[in-house]
Amino acid sequence: MAFGGAGVAGRAVAAGGAYEDVCGVLRRVADHWVGAHGEPGDNGWARATFFSGLMALYRLTGEERSLRYARGWAEQHAYGLKGGVATRHADNQCAGQAYLDLYAVDRDPDQIEAIGESVRRMAAGGERPGGDGDWWWDDALHMAMPPFARLGLLRDDAPYWDKLHRLYTHTARAEGGPGLLDPVTGLWFRDKRFLPGGIVSPAGRPVLWSRGNGWVAGGLVKTLKALPRTAAHVPEYRAALVRLLRAARAVQRGDGFWNVSLADPAHFPGPETSGTAFLAYGTAYALRAGLVPARDFGPVAARAWRGLVTTAVHQDGFLGYVQGTGDRPESGQPVGPGSTADFGVGAFLLAGTELALLARGAEARVTP
Repeated sequence: MAFGGAGVAGRAVAAGGAYEDVCGVLRRVADHWVGAHGEPGDNGWARATFFSGLMALYRLTGEERSLRYARGWAEQHAYGLKGGVATRHADNQCAGQAYLDLYAVDRDPDQIEAIGESVRRMAAGGERPGGDGDWWWDDALHMAMPPFARLGLLRDDAPYWDKLHRLYTHTARAEGGPGLLDPVTGLWFRDKRFLPGGIVSPAGRPVLWSRGNGWVAGGLVKTLKALPRTAAHVPEYRAALVRLLRAARAVQRGDGFWNVSLADPAHFPGPETSGTAFLAYGTAYALRAGLVPARDFGPVAARAWRGLVTTAVHQDGFLGYVQGTGDRPESGQPVGPGSTADFGVGAFLLAGTELALLARGAEARVTP
């Protein structure tokens, strides 16, 4: 994979903090969350997103405390899924991402038995004829695309990727009507209620939710990381990510954040961490992969990181300004320095690991 321009982008990010500085902030935020949660929590999508970020931090630093905490959480749930192996719900399959991360370390087949069987049943298509409409909301792309991509690689089984693409296509461009991907902007509506003619902001503008678009960016990044470059639909996923990031770049705030409502900055204005972190994650990955020009997107990543670190991260590692659970800008309000959530911390860790790799690449290039 080409990394042209990543050095320039890395230097832009490094201007806001060298590699070790980025790692230090990530450790501080992760340690604060772990220290405040001796009980690691359930295996739903929100906590699973945190553990996806924690395992990314483990891959970056190799520090065993992250691995131990993640392994303890997974063992507490016997590497199972909410709803059991028969579940088709993307939220329930999100835990499989962390289980797959742990499997990459331990190589214990029991760790991925449940997620493997759940995805296999959907790929086989036996239980639900024409069942490609499971991912009816854009969050689902983050929750479930990556397990399909990774299990297809592990099983060397193209039908997993074929099913992934059919599910994705239905979400983006539903048969018989518009899908959730806005063909004009490249941004995504959260679900069909927000399509043109549906729910709008108080000012009458479209509701294009920051975290919803962040979920899409995160799902595309994780899928592209898993798929071989030569896989059939990689160009389409890359193009969708780039279009989303270009649209997001045009509405980034001066302080580096994105508003919760991308099309209406007056709709609950103020910094918000979870959407910003996921969009930063997508931007940093696209820079490292050479999908976007460094001169245009390096500053986007740098601004986002500086904004997150200087505004959202407290001195003790508490991460604030995270919008609570929901499906639109109004959800989980008010958002302020004391509002946090597990999935927001996970998004921050994912973004930071990609940004750290950018910074490390830049430092390597200037080392005598």
